[in-house]
Amino acid sequence: MAISPRRRREIIDALRRGTVPQQGLEVMAVGLGSFRSAIDEELSAVKQGAAQFKAVRGEYGSGKTFFSRWLTERAKRMNFATAEIQISETETPLYKLEKVYRRVVENLSTPTVPSGAFGDVVDGWLYVLGQDLQASGSAEAADLESRTDALLEKRLAAVSKEAPAFALALRAYRQMSATAKNAEADALLAWLGGQPHVSAGVRRAAGVRGELDHFGALGFLQGLLTVLRDSDYAGLVIVLDEVETLQKMRSDVREKSLNALRQLMDEVDSGRYPGLYLLMTGTPAFYDGQQGIQRLAPLAQRLQTDFATDARFDNPRAAQIRLQGFTPDSLAELGSRVRDIYAAGTGSFDRIHSVVDDAYVADLAVAVAGELGGRTGVAPRVFLKKLVADVLDRVDQFPDFDPRKHYELTLSVSELTDVEREAQTRGDLRAASVDDIDLSF
Repeated sequence: MAISPRRRREIIDALRRGTVPQQGLEVMAVGLGSFRSAIDEELSAVKQGAAQFKAVRGEYGSGKTFFSRWLTERAKRMNFATAEIQISETETPLYKLEKVYRRVVENLSTPTVPSGAFGDVVDGWLYVLGQDLQASGSAEAADLESRTDALLEKRLAAVSKEAPAFALALRAYRQMSATAKNAEADALLAWLGGQPHVSAGVRRAAGVRGELDHFGALGFLQGLLTVLRDSDYAGLVIVLDEVETLQKMRSDVREKSLNALRQLMDEVDSGRYPGLYLLMTGTPAFYDGQQGIQRLAPLAQRLQTDFATDARFDNPRAAQIRLQGFTPDSLAELGSRVRDIYAAGTGSFDRIHSVVDDAYVADLAVAVAGELGGRTGVAPRVFLKKLVADVLDRVDQFPDFDPRKHYELTLSVSELTDVEREAQTRGDLRAASVDDIDLSF
């Protein structure tokens, strides 16, 4: 797959920092072939008005964040809007759906706007509203205001039953924008996005009061979906990432959060959110342990999936799917793909492929895993960072640099995550080391 120079740079820069790229992930999607058809079928169904809940399980390093961004990238190619939310006790507690909704709006992304797209979406919806009115014809300019209000109410009729304030605020936003009351319009848009502390005067002018609460957020999500679908978007993909952090929260917070998750699943199943694809990621301990999903029986029953059968026969259409993580071979394949992406953007293509050949990439992958106690599944982030920043950058910049002669792999505690440090410590106890791997040919 050909990628643009800008996309190539974004990918390499992210890997150099040790993070997952935001875009261009299809070229790095090693081991995800079994999921493509099922995911595309589900997204197509959601585009037609269905709703979908999907749970992804995988150990640290298995690629859960990569998978979720790969899925959202596919969704954007089908004209979905997307939002990725990191669950945390302080910033985004799952049991406070008003904060979850706020983060969805803040992180809203469309195929043309990478982040903070809510204002563009609302303005685009109002533009489509005007175009539809013009297409209907037969009315004088003096009648335009009342006809616009009538069409707006018709489009939001179902939402008005659940969240009348959403429709009121949209009408007021349109009026304020039309009369150049830009500050008031921006404040009202912030209120529609769930932001607190919006001026009471602005809220009074719009005929709404108070701040968004847990139950109001469910109605506002309906409103957002209506606006998206009326603007010709296929729907909305929401990713709830790192949900396993619930296990470390206070018991009362954990119980409320699990119940909120069950409520969201019930609402999706009830058909309240046509056009919504809700994806959740977590570790096996979260799904199977007593500090996670298993604490709430109805939730555990909904997500129960057979993983006793050979992984080759996992059902990608199931409510819960598992990521297998990297093997030495798949990690080496990923490294070779990254090397190819890197080399394609340099003037050192032949030299990079000669010096950093497949054999070296495979040995470096094994060496990094060796430093992490032989746990290949924990190694991808560190491996790719080392490959790009320590090896490929040097080969590209220094004509006489040969990693087999001039590079010795080192891992400092400060550059590792908690899970990676734990793996390294256990590896030291087993005497598993990079010294076991011969990198000097």
